[in-house]
Amino acid sequence: MFFSIIIPLYNRPQEIKELLDTLTLQTYRQFEVLVIEDGSVNDAEAIVNSFADKLQVRYFKKPNEGQGFTRNFGFERAQGDYFIIFDSDCLIPANYLEIVNNSLAANYLDAYGGPDGAHDSFTPTQKAISYSMTSPFTTGGIRGNKKAIGQFHPRSFNMGVSRQVWEKAGGFIITRLGEDIEYSIRIHSLGFKIGLIPDAIVYHKRRTNFLQFYKQLHFFGRARINIYKFFPEQLKLVHFFPAAFTLFVFITIILNILHWPIACLGNIILTLIILLIFFHAWWKNKSAKIAILSIIAAFTQLIAYGLGFMQDFWKRVIFNRS
Repeated sequence: MFFSIIIPLYNRPQEIKELLDTLTLQTYRQFEVLVIEDGSVNDAEAIVNSFADKLQVRYFKKPNEGQGFTRNFGFERAQGDYFIIFDSDCLIPANYLEIVNNSLAANYLDAYGGPDGAHDSFTPTQKAISYSMTSPFTTGGIRGNKKAIGQFHPRSFNMGVSRQVWEKAGGFIITRLGEDIEYSIRIHSLGFKIGLIPDAIVYHKRRTNFLQFYKQLHFFGRARINIYKFFPEQLKLVHFFPAAFTLFVFITIILNILHWPIACLGNIILTLIILLIFFHAWWKNKSAKIAILSIIAAFTQLIAYGLGFMQDFWKRVIFNRS
């Protein structure tokens, strides 16, 4: 099978170099790479072209439209039987394409997703953020977990679709705010077979500090409401959990300020949550420092998502504003 790897890029020249370095090490060699610069000010043309003797790579520039429509640009120019999309801040294990090719040969999927994790080279903060984004206590195991409950929706940091999917479903119809979830749901609705390839892991750097992480997760909370506007049935009770958690934290803080005795119950619950995250993260990463940072990452994730969710729920669902 011949793969087309499609990578949208926006002002990340160093990160695309690191990603392309990992692709030169792939044990399965039947692939091309399309890098699409999405209106970057700091472009990576020279860096990408420096890989011309190591990879079958093509570089494109276009005006800024966002990652969804930039992937469509790549789909339209791809030559492969199967399209794979990565975020530009990923590192790809050397056997990734071999795993995917063997898996599709044994059990063909029209579209697939894979999990993400933290590379040994990541900073403690990046490892803590990676833990938070994959922890059962924050995401419920929906991002590449074999035991996740409900319909599996591949995410665009590590996602593949066949040419047949693109020909029938088209590409992304929104460019931001949950575009990959909308696409996954639409692929499901057309009867295509979608599944998880659990060993097709990528190492996802994500945001490098907690402020950037907060902004990203606030955006994700808003994206869930955007998905609701397309598919109301996809808004589940579990999606309200970060908002409920956020309200619980704020109410507990206010009760402590007012010295109300009931605040003790909230303090006990929060302490138990903190201890649970700490010891689980310590067990996963074998580092007390990362475990402490994981507490910060988990609270940042849940509160940022909760606030973004409540903001757009109030504006777009209650008041029906666009």
